[in-house]
Amino acid sequence: MNPIRLAFIAALGLGLFTSALQAQQKIAVINLRTVFDGYWKTKQSDVTVKDRQAEFEKERKKMLEDYQKANEEYGKLKDSASDPAISAEERDKRKKLAESKLVEIKEIEQSITQFDRQFRANITDQIKRMRDNIMREIRELINTKAKAANYTLVVDTAADSLNQTPIILFSSGAPDLTDEILTQLNANAPAGALTTPEKAGDKAAEKKDEKTEEKKDEKK
Repeated sequence: MNPIRLAFIAALGLGLFTSALQAQQKIAVINLRTVFDGYWKTKQSDVTVKDRQAEFEKERKKMLEDYQKANEEYGKLKDSASDPAISAEERDKRKKLAESKLVEIKEIEQSITQFDRQFRANITDQIKRMRDNIMREIRELINTKAKAANYTLVVDTAADSLNQTPIILFSSGAPDLTDEILTQLNANAPAGALTTPEKAGDKAAEKKDEKTEEKKDEKK
C-alpha cells in the first residue's frame, strides 16, 4: 500500500477516535467563588469571625488602657522621686516604686504581644477549619450532582492561575451548575442567615432614623 495513503488512513482513524472520545466527554461548569460566597454557612462563619475580632479588640483596648495608665503612673513616680523638697529616704522609696511600675509596664507589653500572637494563630486556624468544612460540603454536593448527570468533568470558571489570571478563558454550551448548587445549599438556611451584616446594619440605621423622624413630628 502507498505509504502516503497509509499515513492518511492512520491520521483519519486517529481523528475519528479522538472525536469519538470527545463525544463521550460530558462537561459542566460552576463558579465556585459565587457558590462559596453565597452559601449561608459562609456568611455565618464570617459573622462568627467578626464577633471574635470584636471581642479581641475590646479586650485589647482594656490592655492598652492599663498600659497607658501604668505609663502615666510611672511618669508621676519618676518625677516625684526627683523632688528636692522630700527626704532622701522618701526619694529612695519613690524610686523603688517607679522601678516596680516599670517592671509592670514591661509585663503588660509582653502580655499584649502574646495576646496578639495567640489571637492571630487561633483565628487563622478557625478560619481554615471553617473554610475546609464548607468546601468539603460544596464538593460533596457537586460530586453527587455530577455523578447523577453522568458528567465526566466539572470545571471551576472562577479559578485563577498563579499569575492571578483566569484559567478558563472561554466556555460555551456547557451546563452551568452554579445556581442549582447554590439553591440546594441554601434550601434549609435558617431565617436571616442569608442577610449580610452590612444589610442588617443598614436596616437598623433605617429604623433608628424612622424613630428620630417620629419624635420630631411629635414635637411639632
